[in-house]
Amino acid sequence: MWGDIAIAFTIAFLTALMITPLTIKLANKVGAVDTPQDERRINKVTMPRLGGLAVIAGFIVSVAYLLITMSIESKIDLFDADQYGRKLVGFAVGGLIIIAVCLYDDIKGASAIIKLIAQIIAACVVIKLGGIKIENISIPWFNFIENQIFYKILTVGWIVGITNAINLIDGLDGLSTGITLIACISLLVIFSLNGSPVIAILLITALAGSLVGFLPYNFNPAKTFIGDTGSNFLGYCISVISILGIAKTYTAIVIIAPIIVLLLPIFDTLSAIVRRLISGKSIKAVFKPDANHLHHKLLKSGFTQKQVVLLLYGLTAILGVFTVIFMESGAWKALSFAILVIIIIAVGYKEFFKQRLLGPTSEEDFEVSEDTEEKIPEKHRTEKKI
Repeated sequence: MWGDIAIAFTIAFLTALMITPLTIKLANKVGAVDTPQDERRINKVTMPRLGGLAVIAGFIVSVAYLLITMSIESKIDLFDADQYGRKLVGFAVGGLIIIAVCLYDDIKGASAIIKLIAQIIAACVVIKLGGIKIENISIPWFNFIENQIFYKILTVGWIVGITNAINLIDGLDGLSTGITLIACISLLVIFSLNGSPVIAILLITALAGSLVGFLPYNFNPAKTFIGDTGSNFLGYCISVISILGIAKTYTAIVIIAPIIVLLLPIFDTLSAIVRRLISGKSIKAVFKPDANHLHHKLLKSGFTQKQVVLLLYGLTAILGVFTVIFMESGAWKALSFAILVIIIIAVGYKEFFKQRLLGPTSEEDFEVSEDTEEKIPEKHRTEKKI
């Protein structure tokens, strides 16, 4: 089992690492580049944005190899009672819909409505063709819901919601890539503790390996962006794989686990929806992008790109550890861990915030936005000129 996990990670990692430079050339050739045109754009130079293809390639090559070899070794049966062959077909077809529409968006541009429709169709394909959906949830005092239509709607909402959550948080170099990687590692541990299906463990491992291979090109200063193709694919994959990983259990704790792990992008997405509804006073306003996401606010408060990304990595890691402790040792230990973390942060946050601008060592660290520049103390501006 662990040997196959190691293989899944290694193949995905190497494939993504080797193919990413090719995606950079391809992006420049077909014009799939991100040009800074408004305040939302943090990058100051034109950047290729087809890096997601390398992540997808690493994921596909790794999963395909493992499915073939494990089938030959009789370690996995895709046509048994669990019908994982059917589930993988539905997962793959839905993924192709996401990739096709978002690839067009990265090259030519597509409206938010078109992408939302594609996400809904992909989610419906996952349910109808793959038979993948959130099953009956046993929650004290709320276990009366047995209507399968409700669970299908819930599944569509989960897939579309997480897909958009990862896409919307993709605003800084390496941000969505790193957060998804940390979430993948957390879910891998949770799946292992929960006795989840082997297929879910292999899929989440392959996705993690691809992200590790891509991250060196995407971390600040980035050489390429993951693009809408990549960010939507990440959100789609992690939403569907999390359903596969909890498919054999009906307890609310396991259903809640992926939500806690992905709480940061989920919170950012929900706050964006509420914020846009209030400011725009219409449903159409939800689809209008703005520069008020969590990472934008941290930049405006004086943090550099790297500091914001590392800070959000840390928060995601803490949530992941909290969830793992919750799953393995119960609520009391998880809560005691959370309280201790809060105390530690409360003790040192003042000095931490005072020192937050001492990290930049190059001009690229300073060049984030005009709003951020205004917050830099005079002594740091002088050092920058020197």
